[in-house]
Amino acid sequence: MATNKELAELIFPDVKETVSDLEKRYPDRNLKEGAFVTRFAPSPTGFLHTGSLFTAMIADKFAKQSGGVSFFRLEDTDQKREIEGTGLDLVRQLKKFGIVFDEGYYGDHEEGNYGPYVQSKRADIYKVVIKELIKKGRAYPCFCSKQDLDELRLVQQANNVIPGYYGEYAKCRHYSIDEMIKFIKEGKPYVIRFKSKGNHLNYIRVHDMIRGDLDLAENDQDIVILKSDGLPTYHFAHLVDDHFMHTNLVTRGEEWLSSLPIHIELFASMDWKAPYYAHLPVIMVNDLETGNRRKLSKRKDKEAATSFFLEQGYPILGVKEYLYTIANSNFEEWLDGNRNASLDDFKLTFEKFSLDGALFDLPKLTNISKELLSRLTKEEFKEQCLSWAKDYDDKLASLIESDVNKFEKIINIEREQEKPRKDYEKFSDVYNKIEFFYNDNYDKLLKENKLPFSEFINVDVIKSFLNDFASDLDRTLNMDETEWFNAMKEKGLKHNFADDRKIYKANPDKYVGWYADCISLIRIAVSTSTQAPKLYDVLKILGKDEIQRRIELVCKTLD
Repeated sequence: MATNKELAELIFPDVKETVSDLEKRYPDRNLKEGAFVTRFAPSPTGFLHTGSLFTAMIADKFAKQSGGVSFFRLEDTDQKREIEGTGLDLVRQLKKFGIVFDEGYYGDHEEGNYGPYVQSKRADIYKVVIKELIKKGRAYPCFCSKQDLDELRLVQQANNVIPGYYGEYAKCRHYSIDEMIKFIKEGKPYVIRFKSKGNHLNYIRVHDMIRGDLDLAENDQDIVILKSDGLPTYHFAHLVDDHFMHTNLVTRGEEWLSSLPIHIELFASMDWKAPYYAHLPVIMVNDLETGNRRKLSKRKDKEAATSFFLEQGYPILGVKEYLYTIANSNFEEWLDGNRNASLDDFKLTFEKFSLDGALFDLPKLTNISKELLSRLTKEEFKEQCLSWAKDYDDKLASLIESDVNKFEKIINIEREQEKPRKDYEKFSDVYNKIEFFYNDNYDKLLKENKLPFSEFINVDVIKSFLNDFASDLDRTLNMDETEWFNAMKEKGLKHNFADDRKIYKANPDKYVGWYADCISLIRIAVSTSTQAPKLYDVLKILGKDEIQRRIELVCKTLD
């Protein structure tokens, strides 16, 4: 009668290395007590999902604040789903968000002593461990075809039992070793399955760093651990990689909780200590169609892709601050008391994580971003905005670079004060809000848009007031702000605008409007809009000659 060792040698005749050899190749890390080794381990199957950014940020944070190590591992064993180039894209996008791991896969190269960090390059390592599992009687070849498995599923459905390959339904686990060897020698195709000792009627107690102690049904599924293409499945590959890379904290989405019994049993089968697990809350949205909460979707939600935030120009720090509000319930209180501190100073804790799915709130992110942009100095705003514009908005980059000092003056309107103006939610807002400051852009706007003057003010009154205003710029542009407003009130009175709203409301037939209306006439004339920033500062930036040119153009359009 053949032995498990003979079966293992038949399947892996070229595998001479042992698990002991691997242990020597990948020794324990020399880290202080309590230091976490964490990993971000995505598949190269598309864009960087917001949930993945959240997971990466949390993994990196726990490692760094504990004096540990974070690494990037590319899990590319499902090569049918792989999209070429997305591994490098993931690295680049994470870097834009300031997340650079201590070691691992960097897109065009790898760094670190525990590689390779790309799973498809680690096939020989997996085979060493699988060979050991076969020797121990904890893995076996499965010869079932797709048709066999489809028929099994139909039987299970008819009998109303739990689906899967387990117990009496795991046909190939019941073959003798001699039968298995015979099938292999006959050239029958096969995969390798793990032989579970569990029973789904029993429960195991597991500890989650966020959720505490949990009682979960034992695993009894004989999962595939090595596919016919020679690469392992996710469940098995992560077991081997986390052991030899010495990961001691796995942070991942709560959707993986149901797989935890599989992973616990896999570690136990090799007598390896399992890492700590922390299952993070899944990021949710309110579905506009159903009104129900659902998981943030790649197909349905623009904010599911981190590229959305990059392209729209949300400040990187704003996105990270928002994700920290999802992560820990005490973050906002900390931030309010530490506005000038680095996010590195915030201590993330398992205890403050939410147990429920975190609702993604784009308006809240927008408010955080608006607040953050308002607190930047004009130089900081210029640097960040220009960096963004060079990647995503050539027109804005050209405006900034054409006159950096002018751009800084525009951005600085009502900025350096106790309660700075909050004009910008994101950098993609900037061009449309400031383009009127630039002469060519103003001329284009004037041609393309109908000026929003009040229909209740006579055109002749508008022209008369604007021409009077333009003729007096040598005097008024040299006034301080209070003097200028008083001068505008006087000019308004001269053209029959009331200097008080109550007076105008009491006697609307006696006046063409009130003081705010005459200010609005100037604002519209020089910006083509009612929404421009504080008019006094706008006029100072434009200067006498440009203001007069614009008034003249506007009056011509009114003829």
